Amino acid sequence: MGGRAVVDERRSLPGRGAWLHPDAECLALAVKRRALQRALRVAELDVTGLAVGDPGSCPPTSQTG
Repeated sequence: MGGRAVVDERRSLPGRGAWLHPDAECLALAVKRRALQRALRVAELDVTGLAVGDPGSCPPTSQTG
């Protein structure tokens, strides 16, 4: 997809994928931490227009350090 992230709800697109909770907060946190870039093994990733499910379904994360 040319460095652009897309939601593959049917899990049928070719190539590398990454699992993400269907929650906007989880997406924002993954982008902030560059977790999607690491999972997809890319230097830059365009997440413009990427939207996921309902807010509030992201489980709490443990923060150490």
